[in-house]
Amino acid sequence: MVTEFIAGITTFLAMAYIVFVNPSILSQTGMPSQAVFLATLFAAASSTLVMGLFANVPYALAPGMGLNAFFTFTVCFGLGFTWQEALAMVFLCGVFNILITVTKIRKLLIVSIPESLQHAISAGIGVFIAYIGVKNAGFLNFTASGSSILSVNGGPASATQYAGGVTNVVADSGIVPALVNFTQPSAILALIGLAITIILMVRQVKGALLLGIVITTALAFPMGLIDLSSANLTQNSLGNAFGELGQTFLVIFRPEGLPALFADWSRLPLVLMTIFAFSLSDVFDTIGTFVGTGRRTGIFSAEDELALQNSSGFSSKMDKALFGDSIGTLIGALFGTSNTTTYVESAAGIGVGGRTGLTSVVTALLFLATMFIAPFVSLVPSVATAPALIIVGVLMMASFSDLNWTDFAEAVPAFFSSIFMGFSYSISYGIAAGFITYAIVKVTQGKAKEIHALLWVSIALFVLNFIILAVI
Repeated sequence: MVTEFIAGITTFLAMAYIVFVNPSILSQTGMPSQAVFLATLFAAASSTLVMGLFANVPYALAPGMGLNAFFTFTVCFGLGFTWQEALAMVFLCGVFNILITVTKIRKLLIVSIPESLQHAISAGIGVFIAYIGVKNAGFLNFTASGSSILSVNGGPASATQYAGGVTNVVADSGIVPALVNFTQPSAILALIGLAITIILMVRQVKGALLLGIVITTALAFPMGLIDLSSANLTQNSLGNAFGELGQTFLVIFRPEGLPALFADWSRLPLVLMTIFAFSLSDVFDTIGTFVGTGRRTGIFSAEDELALQNSSGFSSKMDKALFGDSIGTLIGALFGTSNTTTYVESAAGIGVGGRTGLTSVVTALLFLATMFIAPFVSLVPSVATAPALIIVGVLMMASFSDLNWTDFAEAVPAFFSSIFMGFSYSISYGIAAGFITYAIVKVTQGKAKEIHALLWVSIALFVLNFIILAVI
């Protein structure tokens, strides 16, 4: 039980950043920031509780990174939908996710993934989460020439004035990554924290990842990396937050929500394509996380995976976990936030021994408690949790050993599936790259019949999604 509590705390600390990042992204659409703050907490806590109590698995949910950016910069800024209409689309995405879950379509997608790609996805999750850690640690900087910048604040790169300052820059592949020179205190702290965490892991200290986060946070104080004045109790008061929540809670059922979304039928194709883009990323992010973390750790046993093919209703942990995830987006939309999804950072808690729903329950309760301690939780810097994410990534890359790298036909899909997760900063795009290259290899070998019908459907949907993104 102690291990599960430590795991729950570790998972919370690894993903607590979303409580503050999500409002900063969604508020750019005009949504009230403190309302989004509470919506994020309620969506994360309620859906994570469902995952823990109903499915009894150690996964936590929260509004997804990437999905919130798509909500803001593509749907609202790029396509011109209001944030109320965008929330309505998120709600419909949640309804769709529930439908494909209760009708077995979603779990059959998992069955359709060949074993070699499942190992690649598991290792790819490791690459992805380690990259998140490296990025949060501040170990990298990126240089972009003027010609590499495609847009600023969603507008043309040629603009010379930016109201409110620069909030978003999109650059092409001309951007060049490099290692920082480690003169930055935050990068130095992350490096120290990484060394401490490695030592604790090698010494097999119980709760090494959590202890590493605590020690690194403590070191941040004398290094001047924690500003106590940022704990603004007035600005983050609970009363003000609940006052703003009324503006987003159930707004999808008001005239500016679902009714406005379908008021102009000429927009219907665009609305349906946008809901599809939301759903595809949401569904495959979750499938990738479950396959990648559950297979190696034994959270989902061989019997669970076999039950996906033969079971009806919610008879296995995987059935229940998929349903728990599917209602997350629905809950989030009701409160007023973008798609809620299973977080890959759950691997941090799993890495310290979390194996049951108690881990999720602890994480959910900490999300609720954050309402009262938000100013203090915000004091934990991202560089303090970055070493834990890097180490978890290292542990998960063990799945690479289950792949036959001397077989080129197996190595190519495995490479694209795993490495592209980090390169594209997206689990679902990594899966798409793996699926597509797997099909190319099998067709070339004359073994197209070995490709599951649902895998073909998934490939077609991914290709369609890329076409839609190119058009819109």
